[in-house]
Amino acid sequence: MERILLFLAAMLAGFGLLRVPMTGTFAALEPITNIVGVISVLIFSLALIYLGLKNIIKR
Repeated sequence: MERILLFLAAMLAGFGLLRVPMTGTFAALEPITNIVGVISVLIFSLALIYLGLKNIIKR
C-alpha cells in the first residue's frame, strides 16, 4: 500500500511540475520541467496501471 501511495505522490508531483509558472530568471528551464513532468506522469501512471492489472489477475 505504501508503494501505491508513493507512486500517486510522484504522479501528482509530475502534474505540479507541469503547472508551475516559470517566469523571470527561471524561464529558460520551462521546457526541461515540462519534459520531466510529462515523463514522470507517464511512468508512474503506467506503474499504477501495471500494479492494478497484476492485482486483478492474481485474484
